[in-house]
Amino acid sequence: MALEILTVPCRSDNYAFVLNNPQTGETAIVDAPEAGPLLDAISAKGWTPSSVLITHHHSDHVEGLEGLKSAFDLKVIGAENDRARLPEMDIEVSEGDEIEVCGHKTQIFDVSGHTIGHIAFYMPEAEAVFTADSLMALGCGRVFEGTMDQMWESLSKLAALPENTLVYSGHEYTAANAKFALTIEPDNPKLQARVKDISEKRAKSVATVPSRLSLELSTNPFLRASEPGIRRSLDLEGATDSQVFAEIRSRKDKF
Repeated sequence: MALEILTVPCRSDNYAFVLNNPQTGETAIVDAPEAGPLLDAISAKGWTPSSVLITHHHSDHVEGLEGLKSAFDLKVIGAENDRARLPEMDIEVSEGDEIEVCGHKTQIFDVSGHTIGHIAFYMPEAEAVFTADSLMALGCGRVFEGTMDQMWESLSKLAALPENTLVYSGHEYTAANAKFALTIEPDNPKLQARVKDISEKRAKSVATVPSRLSLELSTNPFLRASEPGIRRSLDLEGATDSQVFAEIRSRKDKF
């Protein structure tokens, strides 16, 4: 069953997504950073959304919700274990739950680390996963609330999805992430090619989101903690993958 997905720039560097099933006419929104751009995108398509999927409580992912709800009758879907910090929800979900969104089975993953209670929405038939600030294009979110072990576990769940999955992440951070990635694995030819592509896209203001999971697996340093070359360069050959990830994340925090 086909699914059209719009990547909608919001605020200075956020992305939200609008999903539409052309067969049923069902429409949904993932995250609500800002109402205006989403209302414009939806109006241009003539769609009527019926639900909003919220990945986590940070203000730059929920501030547009009231504006959207004033325009449409929307069901709000978010994490049960973060209900105290999320806007009022109609449907609360947890790790392992499966819901239907725009006619597509949608699996819920707990991807805590950036925040506790951050969730991702995976649509197998659409080959799409909405990861917000967990796994990002050539990066991952800063570990604000969870532990490095939690974040590594969350990224490992996402890394295990089919490699053709498109990763819809929450920010246009890819150019900055590319500069850092080259400090970790400068001799990776796939990374070098990706950095060139990113530079060309951003020069034309073309979005680098979504990205293919296969590309993340071959270039994103935060998914490559097991790579022998990275371990040698960090002098962590005897460390666990989680420890290598923690070192890479701490270096990015100071970059």
